[in-house]
Amino acid sequence: MNYAIIAAGEGSRLVQEGVKQPKPLVRLNGVPMIKRLIDIFMRCDATSLSVIINEEMTEVRQYLESIEIPVPFRLIVKSTPSSMHSFYEVSRHFGDGKFCLTTVDTIFHEEEFRKYIQAFECDPEADGFMAVTSFIDDEKPLYIDVDDKMTITAFKDQAWDGVRYISGGIYGLTAPALKVLENCMANGVSRMRNYQRALVDAGLTLKAYAFDKIVDVDHAGDIETAAAFAAERP
Repeated sequence: MNYAIIAAGEGSRLVQEGVKQPKPLVRLNGVPMIKRLIDIFMRCDATSLSVIINEEMTEVRQYLESIEIPVPFRLIVKSTPSSMHSFYEVSRHFGDGKFCLTTVDTIFHEEEFRKYIQAFECDPEADGFMAVTSFIDDEKPLYIDVDDKMTITAFKDQAWDGVRYISGGIYGLTAPALKVLENCMANGVSRMRNYQRALVDAGLTLKAYAFDKIVDVDHAGDIETAAAFAAERP
Protein backbone atom coordinates (compact mmCIF):
# COMPACT_ATOMS: atom_id res chain seq x y z
CA MET A 1 0.00 0.00 0.00
CA ASN A 2 1.19 3.50 -0.84
CA TYR A 3 0.67 5.86 2.10
CA ALA A 4 0.64 9.63 2.39
CA ILE A 5 0.44 12.05 5.30
CA ILE A 6 -0.76 15.64 5.04
CA ALA A 7 1.15 17.62 7.65
CA ALA A 8 1.24 21.03 5.98
CA GLY A 9 -1.21 22.87 8.21
CA GLU A 10 -0.05 25.66 10.46
CA GLY A 11 -1.62 24.28 13.63
CA SER A 12 -2.58 27.84 14.53
CA ARG A 13 -5.10 26.87 17.21
CA LEU A 14 -2.51 24.84 19.09
CA VAL A 15 -0.05 27.74 18.89
CA GLN A 16 -2.65 30.18 20.19
CA GLU A 17 -3.34 27.84 23.09
CA GLY A 18 0.32 27.67 24.12
CA VAL A 19 1.58 24.50 22.41
CA LYS A 20 5.10 25.31 21.26
CA GLN A 21 5.87 22.20 19.22
CA PRO A 22 4.76 21.97 15.59
CA LYS A 23 1.66 19.78 15.42
CA PRO A 24 3.38 16.80 13.72
CA LEU A 25 5.88 16.64 16.59
CA VAL A 26 3.32 16.85 19.40
CA ARG A 27 3.89 13.73 21.46
CA LEU A 28 1.26 11.18 22.40
CA ASN A 29 2.61 8.89 25.10
CA GLY A 30 6.15 9.95 24.23
CA VAL A 31 5.88 9.46 20.45
CA PRO A 32 5.46 12.32 17.95
CA MET A 33 2.13 12.07 16.16
CA ILE A 34 3.78 11.81 12.77
CA LYS A 35 6.08 9.01 13.94
CA ARG A 36 3.11 7.12 15.38
CA LEU A 37 1.43 7.22 11.97
CA ILE A 38 4.59 6.22 10.14
CA ASP A 39 5.14 3.24 12.45
CA ILE A 40 1.56 2.05 11.93
CA PHE A 41 1.88 2.37 8.16
CA MET A 42 5.14 0.45 8.12
CA ARG A 43 3.45 -2.40 10.00
CA CYS A 44 0.52 -2.33 7.57
CA ASP A 45 2.35 -3.37 4.41
CA ALA A 46 3.67 0.01 3.26
CA THR A 47 5.37 0.02 -0.13
CA SER A 48 6.00 3.78 -0.17
CA LEU A 49 5.41 6.86 1.95
CA SER A 50 4.89 10.48 0.93
CA VAL A 51 4.65 13.37 3.41
CA ILE A 52 3.93 17.03 2.76
CA ILE A 53 4.92 19.74 5.23
CA ASN A 54 4.86 23.51 4.88
CA GLU A 55 7.92 25.64 4.23
CA GLU A 56 8.06 26.96 7.79
CA MET A 57 8.37 23.49 9.35
CA THR A 58 12.16 23.30 9.49
CA GLU A 59 12.05 21.36 12.76
CA VAL A 60 9.67 18.79 11.29
CA ARG A 61 11.80 18.47 8.16
CA GLN A 62 14.92 17.86 10.22
CA TYR A 63 13.10 15.25 12.25
CA LEU A 64 11.81 13.37 9.21
CA GLU A 65 15.20 13.44 7.58
CA SER A 66 16.78 12.02 10.75
CA ILE A 67 14.63 8.89 11.12
CA GLU A 68 14.94 5.66 9.18
CA ILE A 69 12.02 4.85 6.91
CA PRO A 70 12.45 1.40 5.29
CA VAL A 71 10.46 2.10 2.09
CA PRO A 72 10.81 4.69 -0.67
CA PHE A 73 10.14 8.02 1.04
CA ARG A 74 9.22 11.32 -0.57
CA LEU A 75 9.16 14.53 1.46
CA ILE A 76 7.38 17.44 -0.19
CA VAL A 77 8.08 20.86 1.35
CA LYS A 78 5.47 23.29 0.13
CA SER A 79 2.98 25.66 1.73
CA THR A 80 -0.52 25.12 0.37
CA PRO A 81 -3.87 26.90 0.91
CA SER A 82 -5.82 23.77 1.88
CA SER A 83 -5.58 20.06 2.60
CA MET A 84 -6.98 19.35 -0.87
CA HIS A 85 -4.11 21.26 -2.42
CA SER A 86 -1.70 19.32 -0.21
CA PHE A 87 -3.30 16.10 -1.40
CA TYR A 88 -2.75 17.20 -5.00
CA GLU A 89 0.95 17.78 -4.34
CA VAL A 90 1.52 14.32 -2.85
CA SER A 91 -0.71 12.64 -5.44
CA ARG A 92 1.81 13.35 -8.19
CA HIS A 93 4.01 10.64 -6.72
CA PHE A 94 1.41 7.89 -6.79
CA GLY A 95 1.32 5.29 -9.52
CA ASP A 96 -1.73 3.37 -10.64
CA GLY A 97 -2.06 1.33 -7.46
CA LYS A 98 -4.21 1.91 -4.41
CA PHE A 99 -3.13 4.47 -1.83
CA CYS A 100 -4.19 5.64 1.62
CA LEU A 101 -4.03 9.24 2.76
CA THR A 102 -4.57 10.75 6.20
CA THR A 103 -3.90 13.97 8.03
CA VAL A 104 -1.19 14.01 10.68
CA ASP A 105 -3.57 14.56 13.60
CA THR A 106 -5.93 11.65 12.84
CA ILE A 107 -5.72 9.22 15.75
CA PHE A 108 -7.03 5.67 15.48
CA HIS A 109 -6.28 2.20 16.78
CA GLU A 110 -3.85 0.18 14.73
CA GLU A 111 -5.91 -3.02 14.76
CA GLU A 112 -8.96 -1.28 13.29
CA PHE A 113 -6.77 0.41 10.71
CA ARG A 114 -5.16 -2.88 9.70
CA LYS A 115 -8.58 -4.45 9.08
CA TYR A 116 -9.60 -1.40 7.07
CA ILE A 117 -6.51 -1.63 4.85
CA GLN A 118 -7.02 -5.37 4.34
CA ALA A 119 -10.65 -4.80 3.33
CA PHE A 120 -9.61 -2.05 0.91
CA GLU A 121 -6.86 -4.17 -0.63
CA CYS A 122 -9.22 -7.11 -1.13
CA ASP A 123 -12.08 -5.16 -2.71
CA PRO A 124 -11.86 -5.49 -6.51
CA GLU A 125 -14.59 -2.99 -7.37
CA ALA A 126 -14.54 0.05 -5.07
CA ASP A 127 -12.87 3.22 -6.30
CA GLY A 128 -12.38 4.29 -2.70
CA PHE A 129 -12.65 3.19 0.91
CA MET A 130 -13.48 6.03 3.28
CA ALA A 131 -13.09 5.61 7.03
CA VAL A 132 -16.19 6.71 8.92
CA THR A 133 -17.12 6.74 12.57
CA SER A 134 -20.20 7.27 14.69
CA PHE A 135 -18.06 9.01 17.33
CA ILE A 136 -18.49 12.75 16.83
CA ASP A 137 -16.17 15.25 18.49
CA ASP A 138 -15.24 17.37 15.47
CA GLU A 139 -16.22 21.04 15.47
CA LYS A 140 -17.41 20.91 11.84
CA PRO A 141 -17.92 17.25 10.97
CA LEU A 142 -18.59 16.04 7.46
CA TYR A 143 -21.64 13.80 7.64
CA ILE A 144 -21.81 10.68 5.50
CA ASP A 145 -24.96 9.20 3.97
CA VAL A 146 -24.79 5.53 2.95
CA ASP A 147 -27.09 2.95 1.44
CA ASP A 148 -27.75 -0.52 2.87
CA LYS A 149 -24.51 -1.82 1.32
CA MET A 150 -22.40 0.92 2.94
CA THR A 151 -21.88 2.65 -0.37
CA ILE A 152 -21.55 6.40 0.15
CA THR A 153 -24.34 8.37 -1.49
CA ALA A 154 -23.62 11.88 -0.18
CA PHE A 155 -21.35 14.07 1.94
CA LYS A 156 -23.27 16.69 3.91
CA ASP A 157 -22.36 19.63 6.14
CA GLN A 158 -25.46 19.32 8.32
CA ALA A 159 -26.79 16.43 10.38
CA TRP A 160 -30.23 14.92 9.82
CA ASP A 161 -32.54 12.52 11.63
CA GLY A 162 -31.01 9.06 11.52
CA VAL A 163 -27.50 10.12 10.55
CA ARG A 164 -25.01 7.43 11.56
CA TYR A 165 -21.56 8.46 10.42
CA ILE A 166 -19.11 11.28 9.91
CA SER A 167 -15.88 11.26 7.94
CA GLY A 168 -12.91 9.87 9.85
CA GLY A 169 -10.27 11.65 7.76
CA ILE A 170 -8.73 8.47 6.35
CA TYR A 171 -9.01 8.18 2.59
CA GLY A 172 -8.32 4.99 0.66
CA LEU A 173 -8.42 5.79 -3.05
CA THR A 174 -7.50 4.54 -6.51
CA ALA A 175 -6.30 6.06 -9.78
CA PRO A 176 -9.78 7.19 -11.00
CA ALA A 177 -10.02 9.41 -7.92
CA LEU A 178 -6.90 11.27 -9.05
CA LYS A 179 -8.55 12.22 -12.33
CA VAL A 180 -11.38 13.79 -10.32
CA LEU A 181 -8.79 15.62 -8.21
CA GLU A 182 -7.17 17.07 -11.32
CA ASN A 183 -10.56 18.30 -12.52
CA CYS A 184 -11.23 19.88 -9.13
CA MET A 185 -7.92 21.71 -9.21
CA ALA A 186 -8.56 22.92 -12.77
CA ASN A 187 -12.03 24.17 -11.83
CA GLY A 188 -10.98 26.02 -8.67
CA VAL A 189 -12.63 23.62 -6.24
CA SER A 190 -11.26 23.90 -2.70
CA ARG A 191 -11.51 21.85 0.50
CA MET A 192 -11.37 18.09 0.84
CA ARG A 193 -15.08 17.82 1.53
CA ASN A 194 -15.90 19.41 -1.80
CA TYR A 195 -13.49 17.04 -3.51
CA GLN A 196 -15.27 14.11 -1.87
CA ARG A 197 -18.59 15.41 -3.15
CA ALA A 198 -17.05 15.58 -6.62
CA LEU A 199 -16.10 11.90 -6.35
CA VAL A 200 -19.76 10.99 -5.80
CA ASP A 201 -20.89 13.35 -8.57
CA ALA A 202 -18.43 11.65 -10.94
CA GLY A 203 -20.08 8.30 -10.28
CA LEU A 204 -17.20 6.67 -8.44
CA THR A 205 -18.02 3.83 -6.06
CA LEU A 206 -17.00 4.82 -2.54
CA LYS A 207 -17.38 2.38 0.32
CA ALA A 208 -17.72 3.49 3.93
CA TYR A 209 -15.71 1.48 6.45
CA ALA A 210 -16.79 2.02 10.05
CA PHE A 211 -14.27 2.56 12.85
CA ASP A 212 -15.48 2.49 16.43
CA LYS A 213 -13.66 5.73 17.16
CA ILE A 214 -11.35 8.22 15.48
CA VAL A 215 -10.22 11.46 17.15
CA ASP A 216 -8.48 14.60 15.92
CA VAL A 217 -6.04 16.90 17.68
CA ASP A 218 -7.25 20.41 16.97
CA HIS A 219 -6.88 22.04 20.41
CA ALA A 220 -4.43 21.80 23.29
CA GLY A 221 -7.04 19.97 25.34
CA ASP A 222 -7.30 17.30 22.65
CA ILE A 223 -3.72 16.14 23.25
CA GLU A 224 -4.44 14.46 26.57
CA THR A 225 -7.66 12.95 25.21
CA ALA A 226 -5.87 11.59 22.14
CA ALA A 227 -3.02 10.19 24.23
CA ALA A 228 -5.45 8.32 26.50
CA PHE A 229 -7.30 6.95 23.46
CA ALA A 230 -4.09 5.91 21.72
CA ALA A 231 -3.00 4.04 24.85
CA GLU A 232 -6.19 1.98 24.94
CA ARG A 233 -6.20 -1.55 23.62
CA PRO A 234 -9.00 -2.14 21.11
